[in-house]
Amino acid sequence: MIAIVDYGMGNIASVKTAFEKLGYEVVVTDDIDTLSAATHIILPGVGSFHAAVEEINTRHLKEDLQKLAKEKPFLGICLGMQLLFDKGFENGIANGLGLIPGEVNVIKTEYILPHIGWNELNIEHNHTVFDMFQNKHVYFVHSFQALTEKKYVVATANYGTEVPAIVRNGHIFGMQFHPEKSGEIGVKLLQAFLQQTSTTEGVES
Repeated sequence: MIAIVDYGMGNIASVKTAFEKLGYEVVVTDDIDTLSAATHIILPGVGSFHAAVEEINTRHLKEDLQKLAKEKPFLGICLGMQLLFDKGFENGIANGLGLIPGEVNVIKTEYILPHIGWNELNIEHNHTVFDMFQNKHVYFVHSFQALTEKKYVVATANYGTEVPAIVRNGHIFGMQFHPEKSGEIGVKLLQAFLQQTSTTEGVES
């Protein structure tokens, strides 16, 4: 069973549908017992980093999500990916989940923000499981980007600067784009995450 975290700030219906297309049982919940029973945890998100942190804290989910991420494959999508990092600067400073070292700040680019639309992926050479997605286009909607060490970056997209598009720390993954809105390629990327985390080891130190 795949559990999608419900904290009031996600495009949950489309994410749920995408996983159901792959044949998985999917539940949307903020109940810790239900989350603990899942094989994979998905953290979606649309909105601001600061507001998302407030919602997570209001529902007393932060410590539970941090614990579950050490035990189970975990995927953050769009804002959900940004929440994986230590700190964000959107609408004020807020502490994230601290699952991947780094911060989230506005994209420093001459291009118009937000970054909306289709952009191609550039896969880093040390992540061969994702090689099939080189130059494939996925759908982005964001103005903020992760700032992290290169070793955590699986793929980037160019928007006047290199923006991390897929990040990873052990069995914790993040996708800055919306795989659920990226057609067949997006579904295949979700499938790659599920297949990769079926055998991967735990979080790196």
